[in-house]
Amino acid sequence: MRVDILTLFPEIIHAYLKESIMKRAIGIGAIEVNVINFREYTTNKHGRVDDYPYGGGPGLLLMIQPIYDALNALPDKNRKVILTSPAGTPFTQKVAQRLKDEEHLVIICGHYEGVDHRVTEYLVDEEISIGDYVLTGGELAALVILDAVTRLLPNVLNKEESHQTDSFSMRLLEYPQYTRPRDFKGMKVPDVLLSGDHGKIARYRKKEALRRTYLKRPDLLENYPFTEEELALLQEVIKEESKDEK
Repeated sequence: MRVDILTLFPEIIHAYLKESIMKRAIGIGAIEVNVINFREYTTNKHGRVDDYPYGGGPGLLLMIQPIYDALNALPDKNRKVILTSPAGTPFTQKVAQRLKDEEHLVIICGHYEGVDHRVTEYLVDEEISIGDYVLTGGELAALVILDAVTRLLPNVLNKEESHQTDSFSMRLLEYPQYTRPRDFKGMKVPDVLLSGDHGKIARYRKKEALRRTYLKRPDLLENYPFTEEELALLQEVIKEESKDEK
């Protein structure tokens, strides 16, 4: 996969690419990430990429010209152009799964009070939002999208890091996990995880994933395709939690 990120602050992106799973993914050739400072494409003699909105109003808008020319310098075959925007589609694991199948992603980092609407109308295929809050710029949003998509690419994660059991990949929150020591200041690991009985461990993990989802994100259960076993486990969870509340 090729990803081009258009930003005014390339060092923010470069710093992230040097670490952890992103560094590994680039190293094995699973993904190619190019960072483009679209300020380099402005025709303004003062190097400006923003201006005041027509009709008045607070703040500055990113101009269409530098973004248009930066996009024109990139290959346009089989590419999908994304703008990070509070007006966009909410970013979810399902969206990440969809984007991982693209050959070429271009992510434009929004900034200031917004972007000339002609960018959205004529140059962008999709707007994406990572949440209902305000950020200074779209760089963090672009990195969230990049990271979530990269994790899903073949050979990026090893077996121990498999995304298959991540929260939201399995459509439930992930079950609780523990490591050494078994007993830390009286806080103990559940006995079932030390039993060596893989069937009981699998049942415990499924039940606790359902419990965490029921307590923290019940909305995820509304359209969840329950098996008979999962429905029975959820009923157990509901009874247990009801007793705890009394």
